[in-house]
This record gives sequence, C-alpha cells and structure tokens, in this order.
Amino acid sequence: MSLLGLARGTTQVLSSFQQSSSVGIPLQDVPLITACYNRPVLAGAQPETHELLALDTDAGTRLDRFVAAHRPELSRSRVQELIDGGHVLVNGKAAKPSQKLHGGELIAVHAHPRPATRAEAESIPLDVLYEDGDVIAINKAAGMTVHAGAGNVSGTLVNALLGRGQALSTGGDPLRPGIVHRLDKETSGVILVAKNDAAHAKLGEAFRQRAIKKTYLALVQGVLAGESGRIELAIGRDPIHRTRMATQRKSWHGAGIANPREARTDWKALAKINSTTLVEVQLHTGRTHQIRVHFAALKHSVVGDTLYGAARELRIGKLDLPPLGRNFLHAAKLGFAQPRTGAWIEVRAELPAELRDYLKKLCNAAGESQSRIDAALAGYL
Repeated sequence: MSLLGLARGTTQVLSSFQQSSSVGIPLQDVPLITACYNRPVLAGAQPETHELLALDTDAGTRLDRFVAAHRPELSRSRVQELIDGGHVLVNGKAAKPSQKLHGGELIAVHAHPRPATRAEAESIPLDVLYEDGDVIAINKAAGMTVHAGAGNVSGTLVNALLGRGQALSTGGDPLRPGIVHRLDKETSGVILVAKNDAAHAKLGEAFRQRAIKKTYLALVQGVLAGESGRIELAIGRDPIHRTRMATQRKSWHGAGIANPREARTDWKALAKINSTTLVEVQLHTGRTHQIRVHFAALKHSVVGDTLYGAARELRIGKLDLPPLGRNFLHAAKLGFAQPRTGAWIEVRAELPAELRDYLKKLCNAAGESQSRIDAALAGYL
C-alpha cells in the first residue's frame, strides 16, 4: 500500500486503537501506524524532510499551527515561510498557511535551510552612555530591535554598532556579535555590549551568576498592594499563544508551559498615581519578557503592553489618555564589574522624553502634583 493510501486509512485505525485499551492490543502489534505518524524521512543532508499525519483530533486546526506544534525546531514564522515557498504539501499538493485540517491528511514538510545571513553595517545614530576598550553601553531607544532575526535584518542595534566601525566579540551567533543580553523591542534603556571575546565570556558568566545589577522603571495598571514585593513565578512559552511567554495557569486544564524556568522579580513602589503604580524593579533573572509577564500575572500589566493585557488607552476618571505607543518599561540602570579590571561600573539612562511626557499627562488628568512624581524619580530624570 502506498504511504498516501496508508495515510487515508490510518486515522480510523488509530482512533479505534485509542478507544480499545480494554482489548489489550500491545503497541508492538501496530508498528506501521506508530512509525507513520510524525516520521522523519531521510532525504539527504539538504533539505531535511518530515512527514506528519493529521488525526481526527486535529480536525479544525490550522496547518501552520499543526506543523509548528509537531516540529518544535521550526518557529511559526518559519513554518509560514516554508508554506509560502511551496515547501509544505498536503496530500501531495501545495498548501496555504490558513488551511484547516480535516484529519487524515499526509503533510510533507521540506525544511529548506535559509540562505546564510550576517549582520551588515548601517549608519544609525546611537546614544553611547559608557565605553572602554572592552565594553560599550548604549541607551537603546524603544522601537529598535537588538539584533536581526526572521523578517528583520536591518535597523537593529547590531547594524548601528557595526555602522560606527565598532569592533565586537565574534564567538557567538554571527547575527548577534557582541550581544550578551537583550531588551525587548519596545523597552528602552541601558544595554551592554562586548567588544571582544574575552569580555563577552566574562560578562556572559556574570549574567549567569546574577552578578550584574539590573534596575528598571515601569508604570503598571492598578494600585499595587503594599510598598514592595517579590514575584517568583516560573516562566515558559505560552502553550496557546506562541508569541508570548507565560506563568502556569489553572485555566489551561493541565496543559503546561513549555520549558518553565525559575524567575524572580523584586519591586518597590515609587508613586501611586490614580489607578496606576510607578515602580522600581530589580531583575534577579533574565527571562524573556520577564517583567511584563510577572506583572501581568498579578493582573497589573505594564502600561502600553497590549500583548499582555494592558488597555490600549488608559482611562483616568472620564478621560482617556492618548495611546502611549510603546511599553512603559525602561532599563534605567546597569551595574557590572569591568571584565578586565574588576572595577564596579554603574551606568544610568535617563527616563525618555516620551515617558516623562506621559507621566505629565497622567498627573494632569489625575490632578496630581508633578513635583511629587519628579521627587519620586530623583536620579532617573
């Protein structure tokens, strides 16, 4: 029987098998079925090819989500690229990303490698906060991506660093020279970059040992209880929304977050302004979206962070403030040991003008004293 013919008939067999545990059919009696599902096909070194079989329980699932779920090494965006390029076939025919499965389809994924890319130099102004022979600290603007990735190969911090003729460490990913930690695209503030491999290794180890002090400023929705607190919730990939991170939730009915990793966030309230709280945050771990995820878990999303539940427009009384257009999250201070000498260095980035302006509008709408907020932000303005 051909593989396609087997695919058309296997779903019913699998369904019957799943419902017949009382019959006691040993798994070794159905090797053909188990080998067919999610089976890698040896097709030479390039491209890597896989065959997947949709079951009845997959009916209604979008093709791109199905493939990404069963081939975790392929991101959702990469799967969509492969589908758009005609490299994903359903029952032998080219598919569409939005195509929904009915169950019983045989899906062939030809994972052609992306063409090799490397970071290119671009003339982009940068705000340099500190620089020596080993490191450079940049005040990254909100809206700038740190390094190139899928669908984003220019306008990044790395492009800008190379554009100023900057020597960077080369021991890691060629698209991320010098990068030892990252800030989210819509987060502004201090980011530290290594100029050479020795500095990169020392800084990387310092981050792993949590020997680098990271201080952020954030405005969160709602009034936080108390004057300070600690959030210790493991963070992993959201099992439903793959572009987000998450903490564990009971509403998932047993579905766990992917690869949960411990995370700790300490916070101190600087000022409570109407229905918001301005906080100073100390990060003790560096998980993806950590501050945003942790405050969202407390039902106090970072203002402007619509990905994690924040309102698009903050309502103060009967007035809706204009959309911020970014997250109210700023990496205000970074302390580290100079990788060559060990001398302690502390770099600060002032609160950006757009965030100061937003606080002014918030104070005006709430009838609050601007001087009180300025006093609370002493050292950050």
